[in-house]
Amino acid sequence: MKRALSFAGIVLLILFFPQNKGFSYSTDPKQFISEIIDDAKIILNNKNDSKKIRAKKLSDIALKTVDIKGLSYYTLGSKRKELSEDELKKYERIFKDYFIKSFTSRLIDYSDPKIDVLSSEEVNAKYTIVKTVLLGTDKKPEVKIDWRVYTKNPDNPLIRDLLIEGLSLARTQKEEFASILSSNNNDINALFKKLEEFINN
Repeated sequence: MKRALSFAGIVLLILFFPQNKGFSYSTDPKQFISEIIDDAKIILNNKNDSKKIRAKKLSDIALKTVDIKGLSYYTLGSKRKELSEDELKKYERIFKDYFIKSFTSRLIDYSDPKIDVLSSEEVNAKYTIVKTVLLGTDKKPEVKIDWRVYTKNPDNPLIRDLLIEGLSLARTQKEEFASILSSNNNDINALFKKLEEFINN
């Protein structure tokens, strides 16, 4: 779990959380990501707001721009088909809280991300990859970031995954959840417990 959370922390430094503009962003994936990156600076540089208020704003916006439900299903893998309706609803709720906690707890003190949007590639009707680069500094190397934008509904693009130097955040999280289940006789309650421990910590 710690490995996945550490990786999530790296991704959260990439900042995919826009300023509240009524949640109205371009439907073009490349422009969508550009607007999100530009707005991230404004939210995180607004030190007039308390950390709690900034975290709440980021949480509200992430719920609108990231396909959290899709991520929750993907990260659970084939185990999802074994769950009862009640268990699946519980997992969706816990995963959402886990996802929100995992980035707000790491974002608040970060500011001024310098990311260049380079290009976009339509993989198919459902997905577009937007390529960006987090510019290097004297202390940190340049990092390539690919954003997987889900466009099944072209009027409502959603972020489905980030690939950091080719490493998928969603896949890393899926492998971590699978490891937890494998170590606990495939008991979904063990995964619930791990996630809830993180949420309540």
